[in-house]
Amino acid sequence: MRYCLNLPIGGPAAHPRILASFAAAAEEAGWDAVFVEDYIVYQNRQELPAYDPWVALAAMAAATSRIRLGTMVTPIARRRPWKLARETVTLDHLSGGRLILGVGVGDPLDFTYAAFGEETDVRVRAGIVDETLEVLTGMWTGKPFSYHGRHFQVSEVTCLPSPVQQPRIPIWIGGAYPNPGPLRRAARWDGAVFYPAVEPGSATGSEEPLLPQQVREIRQFIDAHRTSPGPFDIVAGGPERGPDPDRTRELIRQSADAGATWFSEWIPPGDPATMRAVIAQGPTRVGAS
Repeated sequence: MRYCLNLPIGGPAAHPRILASFAAAAEEAGWDAVFVEDYIVYQNRQELPAYDPWVALAAMAAATSRIRLGTMVTPIARRRPWKLARETVTLDHLSGGRLILGVGVGDPLDFTYAAFGEETDVRVRAGIVDETLEVLTGMWTGKPFSYHGRHFQVSEVTCLPSPVQQPRIPIWIGGAYPNPGPLRRAARWDGAVFYPAVEPGSATGSEEPLLPQQVREIRQFIDAHRTSPGPFDIVAGGPERGPDPDRTRELIRQSADAGATWFSEWIPPGDPATMRAVIAQGPTRVGAS
């Protein structure tokens, strides 16, 4: 099991310099990866400052040497694939091949899609996500590439350099479990970052981690429908650290037995010193006293 942090891109501690210092502290404390969220307005909270995750990740890459970095997750239906291709390859080179790209359809409760005149139909956005990934990975090859889809048209173009990581930058798919769309999409790529589905009208996201049985069901689905070679990661955990470390360790053990390869911990936006103290504690590892 590997251990990762998911940090907010909004709030008093989301400035790129602070996030870079958090990443360095996480590397020193033994975390295996640090991810940042991706919002235009942070979780619909217009009173909070929000920063760009790609600029923050560049600062984090420059401040670290070992830890993996990425987004958890980027709603790529609002991104131009060719711009995202250039950003991700640049970050992969800057970090020496440490980038993981987490992607999703986007929070259906995020008001900014409507506010900026973007696509609000989640099913349409799902189609855009699939095409974006095809264009993105085609451009990553560094070979002549063209594409003709419903949402994107690309005349033959070659984009260099290709990523440091080969055959490509790992792509993790985010979504709500057990929704079938994210499951099918994840089986085509390299990892799954799922959270339990919430009832319509509930608050954004889920405050509960996946149950080990849900992790096992995800692993079984992926194993039955996998369409590309190579390892496949499943991220368990997700909420902020609970008060009982023994309970957390048991959840980690059961999740690992069920097929999870990473355990994630979210740190909510708050005072930088408080967040740094949590990071400095390091992950709640199985076997730790």
